[in-house]
Amino acid sequence: MKKLFFWSLLIAGLMILIPISAAKIEAVKVGSKINVTINKKYFTSYIFSSDEKYPFFYPVNGPVSGGSVTSMRNAIYPHHSSLFFGCDLVNGGNYWQEGLERGRIISVNAEILKQGGDTLIITDECIWSRPGAISPVKDTRIIKITSPDSTINQIDVEIKMEMLIDVTIKKTNHSLFSARMAADLAVTNGGTMINAEGKSGEKDTFGKNSPWMDFYGKRGNAIEGLAIFQHPSNPWYPSPWFTRDYGFMSPTPMYWPENGTETTMKKGTTLVLKYRVLVHSGDTKQAKIAEAFERFKSYP
Repeated sequence: MKKLFFWSLLIAGLMILIPISAAKIEAVKVGSKINVTINKKYFTSYIFSSDEKYPFFYPVNGPVSGGSVTSMRNAIYPHHSSLFFGCDLVNGGNYWQEGLERGRIISVNAEILKQGGDTLIITDECIWSRPGAISPVKDTRIIKITSPDSTINQIDVEIKMEMLIDVTIKKTNHSLFSARMAADLAVTNGGTMINAEGKSGEKDTFGKNSPWMDFYGKRGNAIEGLAIFQHPSNPWYPSPWFTRDYGFMSPTPMYWPENGTETTMKKGTTLVLKYRVLVHSGDTKQAKIAEAFERFKSYP
């Protein structure tokens, strides 16, 4: 009996230590895409095509519906590509809106560093390029995808920007990490956009400094959404947010520069920007977004 009791305790301990139900995350590089699955279920693609303005994620599928919580352009805003990173008015170039001749963020080395376990890591190196001009920025990216449980898929994005020359970014609302939500989740269609202080909607979140923003809405009998966290180590933390009730959010200081007109950085300046994206079921409270941000604060 004592031996049986001992082995029972040992097995119970191992069950606690070993994440038996940990999601298996796999990826495959196909042409200019890296397609990601979680437990064999398609989650997202990191797209870095040579005919695109910049690399981006699309779709970004919800954990319940399997449909994307982000949208891919429309007739009014064709420069909104799901979940993306870019910037306008950089040394006279445009690395955000349509028109490749005005500037592009070119992926030169997108690779799968790790996959097949409970974590996927993608790395990339990008050059900001414009015909007839010296490239102003090089950025390197580390993308880490995990799935803490069946209700949340997580994307950690770290972008290291190196200024190759002196850089001036004029005041612009088109800048840095951004998400364009699916139409059915927009506030204008009954969805909710809410920040860490509990303020909701464009009127009360636009231009307000906040460490995170969550955007969610009903999908049939379920609720799904997407939250963006800014890491406390980021420059300008917590940045003010550019928000739109039609389904757009971006933490960016570039529309509110300190001198009122522009942001300047000398050659050799390096910025490290870290973001966490939670694709979740349930509303902000059900998904425990505030608690998740507290854990993110200690993320290296």
